[in-house]
Amino acid sequence: MKKTLIIFIALLYVIPASSQIFQKRNRRNVDNLPTFDEPLIHYGFYLGLNQNDFKVNLRPSNFPNASVEVKPTTGFNVGLIADLRLHKNINFRFEPGLVSNSKTIYFNHLATARDSVREIGSTYLHLPLVLKFSSDRWNNVRPYVLAGVSYDHNFSSNQDNSDDNFSGEFRMKTTNFMYEVGIGIDIYLNFFKLSPSIRGVFAMNRELVDDNNPNSPWTSPINTFSTRGIFLNFAFE
Repeated sequence: MKKTLIIFIALLYVIPASSQIFQKRNRRNVDNLPTFDEPLIHYGFYLGLNQNDFKVNLRPSNFPNASVEVKPTTGFNVGLIADLRLHKNINFRFEPGLVSNSKTIYFNHLATARDSVREIGSTYLHLPLVLKFSSDRWNNVRPYVLAGVSYDHNFSSNQDNSDDNFSGEFRMKTTNFMYEVGIGIDIYLNFFKLSPSIRGVFAMNRELVDDNNPNSPWTSPINTFSTRGIFLNFAFE
């Protein structure tokens, strides 16, 4: 995903620059969807990829050699878009969707494979409220930045399970609150607008449910445990 981020940022600079050069070379330039941004409200949908892991900070415990490592895999996003125009350069967006991903957590200070590895698969209802700040349109492209907050409901949560890591259950909270920031570019095509964007998503709360035993070798060494991730979305509007 780091390589994807670098390529995407490079494209944000290359596409507008290429568009300006193309305009200079072609006097009869045609703007696609010239009135697209005029309606007060419009709708769309998005598809995308994500890579979520956990920010983990440790605290003093009875396990001075504690070491926790998270290895994420690439998941997918899908959702809808409702866009409200507040100003010619500012839009307010509601983007409800589903986010699915998985992580493997390694507790390197535990000796046996049964104890040291936990597989976490999660599906979230992702409900972001986002402000989108766009530049003026350059021919058929329009860069933007966005920022917002979101609520996540973890359908895979086992928060209320009485079993914990001593029974092989790594428990996660059901409710999470996030903030997100990102960049993207609107590309006006003949029949629709394509908007690739990349954003960072960060949890504001601790998502871990501690084990019942306060001296648990799994949870007692962990202070901060919260999601951080990268979303690569392709919106069709």
